[in-house]
Amino acid sequence: MSTVRVAIAGATGYAGEELIRILRQHPSVTLTHLAASAKWERPVPLADVFPRFAGALDLPVVALDPSRLAESCDLAFLALPHGVSMDVAPRLLASGRKVVDLAGDFRLKDPAAFARWYGTPHTHPELLEQAVYGVPELFPDPLRRARLVANPGCYATSVILACAPLLKAQLVEPAGIIVDAKSGLTGAGRKAAPDMMFSEVNENLWAYKVNGHQHVPEVEQALAALSRNGQPAITLVPHVVPMDRGILSTMYLRAAGPLTWERLQAAYEAVYGQTPYVRLRPKNTWPKVREVIGTNRCDLALTVDETKGLVIVVAVIDNLLKGAAGQAVQNMNLMCGFPETAGLP
Repeated sequence: MSTVRVAIAGATGYAGEELIRILRQHPSVTLTHLAASAKWERPVPLADVFPRFAGALDLPVVALDPSRLAESCDLAFLALPHGVSMDVAPRLLASGRKVVDLAGDFRLKDPAAFARWYGTPHTHPELLEQAVYGVPELFPDPLRRARLVANPGCYATSVILACAPLLKAQLVEPAGIIVDAKSGLTGAGRKAAPDMMFSEVNENLWAYKVNGHQHVPEVEQALAALSRNGQPAITLVPHVVPMDRGILSTMYLRAAGPLTWERLQAAYEAVYGQTPYVRLRPKNTWPKVREVIGTNRCDLALTVDETKGLVIVVAVIDNLLKGAAGQAVQNMNLMCGFPETAGLP
């Protein structure tokens, strides 16, 4: 198995830290370059940023320079703020490099939708159609051919994996899907913000971006590619909960006809039975966030209220792994022809 030179831009964030942790142990990866924002005027030892890597990796963190980034690698992970990757990725692609973008810059195919949801025009709309949306369980073949992968958002990952089998099998109505989702604090990124202070978060819980979260259009776009009986439409209400990491999403869907738990479970097994990172829970066994922390898994459980015609699905993931860095490495493995599980916990 050949070795791939890999660089990380945005190496000082939570997702960047997880990428370093995974990739330094990947059997077919050589980490060659770690970059962060331009404020890093001089190279800084990685151990000064993340002491956990002292004595394990001696690469410095340097200011982001797209030309140096391209020279250093065969594939780059971009764990950058939304709106930055769309100006970095084109230079990497022009140099023949492969790119996995963990931001939202290439998730939406419609540049007008991107401008509406992210508040800025897309500077390279010609690349949107080229980008492959990176859900390995659902789109493995396009990922094997991809040069540019748009890694899904964390909420989006949990919702798409939970809803896809139901829509593919036409077991639920695509419109009117309700999502109640709760995330740990690392979902907001590694930055100082007043509402992320301990005294604000501890013993607290709140909703935010109610039906205005930027993951809504990517969920609808991805599910539309699988739905066979109409355009999916979701209402997402995300919440911040006082824990470091993890997501629990609960989906409420209207059944398209009479259903049993056994029929629902069979639809999920048909899609995920041979996949390594989606685990279906037994009947009336509900997953907990702590059961997936530190893993690249998504655990799913479901039930049906036959009298109300309602299907309820619960999904849990680690937002920094299956919701970010872990899935990004899973996508890289497919892009490079490695075993899908290579290097992953």
